[in-house]
Amino acid sequence: MSTPPKRSPLSRRLTAAAAGLLTVGALGAAMPAAAQDAPSDAPGAHGDRGGHHGRTVDLQVLAINDFHGNLEPPTGSSGRVTHEHPDGTTEQIDAGGAEYLATSLREAREGNPYSVTVAPGDIVGASPLLSGLFHDEPTIEAMNALGMDVVGVGNHEFDEGAAELKRLQRGGCHPEDGCYDEGRTFGGADFPILAANVVDEKTGKPLMAPYTVKKMKGVKVGFIGVTLEGTPDIVSAEGIKGLKFLDEAETIDKYTKELRRKGVNAVIALIHEGGTPASSAYNADCGEDGGKLSGPIVDIARRTNAGVDALITGHTHQPYVCSVPDPRGEDRLVTSAASYGRLFTELNMEYDRRTRDIVRASVEGTNRVVHRNQEKAADLTSLIDYWKGLAAPVAGRPIGWISEDITADRTVPESPLGDLIADAQLAHARGLDPEADLALMNPGGIRSDLVYAASGAEGDGVVTYAEGFTVQPFSNTVNLTTLTGEQLLTVLREQVSGANEDSPKILQVSSGLTYTLDLTRSGADRIVADSVRLNGEPIDPSASYRVAVNSFLAGGGDGFPTLARGTDPLVGSDDLAALQDYLTANSSAAAPLDAPAADRITVIR
Repeated sequence: MSTPPKRSPLSRRLTAAAAGLLTVGALGAAMPAAAQDAPSDAPGAHGDRGGHHGRTVDLQVLAINDFHGNLEPPTGSSGRVTHEHPDGTTEQIDAGGAEYLATSLREAREGNPYSVTVAPGDIVGASPLLSGLFHDEPTIEAMNALGMDVVGVGNHEFDEGAAELKRLQRGGCHPEDGCYDEGRTFGGADFPILAANVVDEKTGKPLMAPYTVKKMKGVKVGFIGVTLEGTPDIVSAEGIKGLKFLDEAETIDKYTKELRRKGVNAVIALIHEGGTPASSAYNADCGEDGGKLSGPIVDIARRTNAGVDALITGHTHQPYVCSVPDPRGEDRLVTSAASYGRLFTELNMEYDRRTRDIVRASVEGTNRVVHRNQEKAADLTSLIDYWKGLAAPVAGRPIGWISEDITADRTVPESPLGDLIADAQLAHARGLDPEADLALMNPGGIRSDLVYAASGAEGDGVVTYAEGFTVQPFSNTVNLTTLTGEQLLTVLREQVSGANEDSPKILQVSSGLTYTLDLTRSGADRIVADSVRLNGEPIDPSASYRVAVNSFLAGGGDGFPTLARGTDPLVGSDDLAALQDYLTANSSAAAPLDAPAADRITVIR
């Protein structure tokens, strides 16, 4: 028996909104130091490889990661990369945009007949309105146009569930929203989407193809795609129902052996898990044996089958090109090109036709800037303009006014935009239940800054619906739950312990909640318990508190299981609607909103 399909959250948003209207790179394993400061768009910067050297040929692999549907140049800090000069000073460079990315990749391929373009996940999901409003069909079409060859899944490929992921692969109109233009049907991805470690929990079979072999005039290279094993902790349970996520290194080992049995010895892994370099500069030195890189990818790299020739990674949105020893102690490149199409990694190596393998010692990698001072790719401009035309009826509607940039810097525990969103959710919650006490917001749910400069014709300081959507694109609801004071303290400790001990997730807090975070301590002790106050009063462990969180956190997401144990749940409206209502109620053209001070969490370092 079939049931009528539910309208998707994005569809509801579209309906509601319409109603409202009525170079240089990081140091590679064998890269000379001088190469770090050669402009990436200078003549010859990409080399003119593609030659034969006896029995070897030059192989080029170009990689992006964590694109997240950023077809237009991302704004604010999301649209800049940090360049480090030899004297240690740094500068910010505007970067990104699909039109420029296409030009950069096409230029890089020139003179390289053996070239493959790949991405290790999060190409879609958490996307700006231009892509997210249309279930990321525009991004898949853009990837087709710029010549993507292979993509591995990331956690955000599961935002709308496994069935939707398969639709992005094979094409067809959306099951609820249908086709977006008369006579035009979405064709799907021209490239394989790999998910080796995502299996049906009953059959054990991979959800998608586990690997693919790229064949180029006798050159055969295998690509294996995996997402982080911890994906269930950071996506909606509904999106991964019936699926199991396996260990990354063990899965890659399994399929590396299978590829070798098929005569494919050259193997590259696409891993949607990453690390954090010591420097945020895209061209920083990674140190001896990747010593300046930390995070889960280091352990995965050290355990991954030595038959894998390079690891192309993502997830942390950080730039790095590092050499990390494999299980045999031999150097192997581990790379990441930040996010949002601001960089791409160029890996150059030699393929030995006799051994049918990559010469490991030849592998070099460089992160290159996608500059905005180059020509735009005309076909990508046409594609973007087409989708902008469809989105225009809702995209430009003003929802608020700001006096300055309100940023969401995830490198610091508390951000002005995090505070603003928490305040908006508390205000929404109090409309449902006047007894609501506080709101908590996960930083990963905040996808961009609110930028003062106009993004279109709306004028400086105007926040449009499209800009609000870019900040909060997940279609979560604002939920209320009751926690005891002891449970509330436990939630705060879960930010820096358990699943979050190695990579803390500091929740953004609403006005009135204050505490001290002591980063000189370890584990749960980093939350100074007797410092936690609500409206100046200590938290009473035995009292009850009404807490507002989004639906993702309410289910225990992001490593906060205690939030799922609350009582008396109450489901509110869409989180974007809550932000929109707050901005509209608390700002105007004559009295724009200032950025919150971000002084609710006292940090000791």
